[in-house]
Amino acid sequence: MNEINLLNWKASEIEITYRNKVRPSERLKISSSKDCFSLLLDVWSGKMEYIEEFYVLLLNKSNKVLGVSKISEGGISGTLVDPKRIFQVALKANASSIILGHNHPSGNIQPSDADKKITKKIKDAGTLLDIDVLDHLIVTAENYYSFADSGDL
Repeated sequence: MNEINLLNWKASEIEITYRNKVRPSERLKISSSKDCFSLLLDVWSGKMEYIEEFYVLLLNKSNKVLGVSKISEGGISGTLVDPKRIFQVALKANASSIILGHNHPSGNIQPSDADKKITKKIKDAGTLLDIDVLDHLIVTAENYYSFADSGDL
């Protein structure tokens, strides 16, 4: 049997950190899709009508916002959404639930088949990780579509 010299093996050390700069009493509470829409408009990059982008809102058990993270940005008709990236951020923030949001530069707020599929995929992954997907909003500068309000979640 060959003896393995562990000193010759190399591996990266992984450190998970989370720094919160907002006191709990100052965190915004999300009570409705309208609250979420307002927050998304405030944090959006300014490219609402130019390219499609995807964000995730991270919430604690009281539905207070722990943070917002841009997951991806793409072209005028789509963006690639990797569920692993969404849950990396959610787990790092110790989020109890998340709300998804993306824009349609066309101004059409109706969900596409791809929007429905990725929402289901993320919701199913959240179930396994005990992180609730509370909603998915499709936003424009003036309006939004809520999967939860429409019964599509």
